[in-house]
Amino acid sequence: MILATPTGSGKSLVASGAIYFALCRGRRAYYTAPIKALVSEKFFDLCDQFGAANVGLLTGDASVNADAPIVCATAEIVANIALRDGAGSDVGVLVADEFHYYGESDRGWAWQVPLIELPDPSPETAVDRQPQFLLMSATLGSMDFFVDDLTRRTGRTTVPVTGAQRPVPLQYRYAITPIHETIAELIDAGRAPVYVVHFTQQQAVERAQALLSVKICDKEEKAAIAEAIGDFRFQTGFGGTLSKLLRSGIGVHHAGMLPRYRRLVERLAQAGLLKVVAGTDTLGVGINVPIRTVLFAGLTKYDGHRVRRLRAREFHQIAGRAGRAGFDTVGYVVAQAPEHDVENARAVAKAGDDPKKLRKVVRRKAPEGFVSWGEKTFETLIDAPDEELKSHFRMTTAMLMEVLERPGDCFAALRHLLETNHEPRSRQLRHIKHTIALYRDLCETGIVTKLDRPAADGKHVELSIDLPENFALTNPLSAFAVAAFELLDTDSDTYALDVISILECTLDDPRPVLVAQRKQARDAAVAEMKADGIEYEERMERLEQITWPQPLAEEIGFAYETYRRGHPWLANTPPSPKSVLRYMRERSMTFTELISDLGLARSEGVVLRYLTDCYRALNSGLPMSAVTDEIEDITDELGDLIRDVDSSLIDEWEQLTAQV
Repeated sequence: MILATPTGSGKSLVASGAIYFALCRGRRAYYTAPIKALVSEKFFDLCDQFGAANVGLLTGDASVNADAPIVCATAEIVANIALRDGAGSDVGVLVADEFHYYGESDRGWAWQVPLIELPDPSPETAVDRQPQFLLMSATLGSMDFFVDDLTRRTGRTTVPVTGAQRPVPLQYRYAITPIHETIAELIDAGRAPVYVVHFTQQQAVERAQALLSVKICDKEEKAAIAEAIGDFRFQTGFGGTLSKLLRSGIGVHHAGMLPRYRRLVERLAQAGLLKVVAGTDTLGVGINVPIRTVLFAGLTKYDGHRVRRLRAREFHQIAGRAGRAGFDTVGYVVAQAPEHDVENARAVAKAGDDPKKLRKVVRRKAPEGFVSWGEKTFETLIDAPDEELKSHFRMTTAMLMEVLERPGDCFAALRHLLETNHEPRSRQLRHIKHTIALYRDLCETGIVTKLDRPAADGKHVELSIDLPENFALTNPLSAFAVAAFELLDTDSDTYALDVISILECTLDDPRPVLVAQRKQARDAAVAEMKADGIEYEERMERLEQITWPQPLAEEIGFAYETYRRGHPWLANTPPSPKSVLRYMRERSMTFTELISDLGLARSEGVVLRYLTDCYRALNSGLPMSAVTDEIEDITDELGDLIRDVDSSLIDEWEQLTAQV
């Protein structure tokens, strides 16, 4: 069954019904979503409906009651289960919320894999034993392909639901008043809560702080907020700023915040205590926060490659947050005109009908690099159909390892995955060649050995080196890292730190941290060069050579160049030397001290996620031959640090179970 409904309450009702009927038939139900915040929100919602003892949580960061009959998990977790266990997975019903993420280039694979691997392709399997799928989104576009594909794979009738009507209609308006005036007008007109959408975290925070000059709440409303906040602990850094904003009725919500801060904002907004939330499009991904008005601060975003106009699906997803069923009779969607258009409109209005004054109006031009948009763009997006979802299957070392660990003939499982995915045949052939290269890489690295004859459990391969039980190669450079560990001197005083440096070079860059480190290094260099009397031009030239700390950069670069001669497919994923965890260890820094040292108050969540990636790599990315007592101590201490910074989800679940 595929469900396309524009209301969160409608999706929630159908999802709960599907889970209930799965339990009645003795089948295990999984609920998946693209972001941990949405997974955790549904987790607590299902705990209320079915009891905390019957609901589990799996996000990669947290594992709670994992053997429960209902499990809330990120899409990647369920995809890995499907890769590892295939049709033997204990998944009776899969509820995939926000299924439009299938079309995301970097994460779409996680939404596709369960559709391929969970159904049993054996003709002997009874139809009623095949898994059931509930794919939910308000912006699926054409669903014909999925209807045909799921029917063919499962033998079950697949029903597209496309005629759902919004119980709360939307009204659209284009505002040419300054944005603070627009917000004040919306509040005065009773159209709060207002969600002000930005597409950078910095703009969201700056907007929230600018709104402190606008009277948002009266004394009674502020007192209610203070009571709801209670004894919540705000840490130094961004915590002080957030506390001040919230007590003024202004929320901030973006992925750079600590999870517990985001959850506090959501809780206060759900209670109707915040009249304005300035955030990024994180609230446009299914988070159940009551919003009466969505105000777009712009209609363009940077997508990692370029600044472009919003796509129809992106616009509709965010606009769909407006209007609360059961509370509102209408929702409001407002697009704020660009600043130069607002100023031009005010200048024209000031000139009135006087032709001479109108001719003298000097119109302000758009800033350099501005991607043009305006009222026509807004009107086009309102009526534009959602783009067709396209396959973005891929194969990584981590995915390959999961399939190789599957009981039985793993090579037959690989063929099924590679030849029956949703890609066109030409791309399937490229994936097959890439997978063969990855497999050879694992064999040459000594991680995997092909058996001469199948083992008793049917396995065709085995792990060749001593690995921890939870070993995982999580990115393209993981196998390179395993090889590079062999180059280190285990007797060196810096061995543990050098292991950290190799792991860090394989992880995604935490850009705010690296930029802050580079600025710090350049500021120190400028002061030193000025003291040495070096001329300005030479100082600027030298500064270009200064970047963030990169321990072992030369050694890692040499090792990589040697390694990729036999593994040419790694040419597009070179290592990225950096020092964040090592930087902290060398200076005996706490999380708070790192944030203060580098001025990262607005990016605490980014830092925490990166340290969590470091923890995973240390905990499950090292062969036993590379592990020492010091590394084990560092891993344990890092895990404790992460929990001390933010253990909100675990703590809230423990409170729930204590009440059972």
